[in-house]
Amino acid sequence: MEDARTIRALRGATTVASDDPLLIREGVQELLDVLLEENDLTPLEIISAVFTATPDLVSEFPAHAARLYGWDDVPLLCAQELPVPGSLPRCVRVLLHVEPRGLAMNEHAYLRDAILLRQDLLSD
Repeated sequence: MEDARTIRALRGATTVASDDPLLIREGVQELLDVLLEENDLTPLEIISAVFTATPDLVSEFPAHAARLYGWDDVPLLCAQELPVPGSLPRCVRVLLHVEPRGLAMNEHAYLRDAILLRQDLLSD
């Protein structure tokens, strides 16, 4: 019997204090750390990653931060988030496609002010 593999998608987001390349790199790398740790994943289980950034973040590509993180063999894509009035500023989001070796939990990660994107995760 062949080993059945499951492909999953994980979401995450974070915010940064300002449009600074160092802050964007640190924020993206922290977000990737949390997603890997919370889901017991290794970089070899990452199929691809799609990053978006709000229009007020233009000094660094989030995908470049992932490359510096060590994701040299992972296909990466960046896009700009829609500039919807009233949306959360200085926000980087990621959608990871993963093929976990086990039954990984789907633990999404929303850091800093990005928790506001998921009102269902806020406690009373």
